[in-house]
Amino acid sequence: MTVHGEAGPARAWIRSYAARRGRRSALTLERVERFLPERRIPDGPLDQHAVFGRVAPLVLEIGCGHGAAAIAYCQAHPDHDLLAVDVHTPGIARMMAAAHDAGVDNLKVALGDAVFVLRDRVRPGSLHAVHLFFPDPWPKDRHAKRRFVSAFTLELISSRLAPGGVLRVATDQELYATHTLAALEAHGGWDVVIGDRPAWRPTDGFERKGIAAGRAIHDISATRS
Repeated sequence: MTVHGEAGPARAWIRSYAARRGRRSALTLERVERFLPERRIPDGPLDQHAVFGRVAPLVLEIGCGHGAAAIAYCQAHPDHDLLAVDVHTPGIARMMAAAHDAGVDNLKVALGDAVFVLRDRVRPGSLHAVHLFFPDPWPKDRHAKRRFVSAFTLELISSRLAPGGVLRVATDQELYATHTLAALEAHGGWDVVIGDRPAWRPTDGFERKGIAAGRAIHDISATRS
């Protein structure tokens, strides 16, 4: 299930996010210029000691949005390091500014597709956990193949997690929760717990919208066995 490039016949996955076009605000550009040089990981395989100044339990968050969960995790786990990955620059910029204001220094970022970050930059067996909170649900049947959780991504995540590492997923979409549980069962090699919401995870905008719409929040914790 190797991905040889972002396009072409060997591609084993389909992009799970929609591109956002438009001009970046002056505030976003200012934040990027100020904070990205010190927060962005360098190209190539991740050297955790060089980037974070230590080797500690490493967490990767996929689709960090504005960074509320990433920052909360770093504050609750100062002895851990977190790499936040997203394709959308405004969200990354806002998160970096908030992390700076909060004095959080165990948080770094990667701008780009999480599949390529996992494949090319994260060493096998090096992750303590992977977080996927409120991903795009792609609710229509014809778009189901765009959901991030798939046989391919589970195999990739499993290969990057250390033994006993955890994949945490949260969604306000019952369809996505059912899809995730079915994919985990089909993949095998996971001990799954449903409803295990981490105490440190804040209620962010996506979750509040889901609750306001009357939807239940589904927390899934899958430990690599």
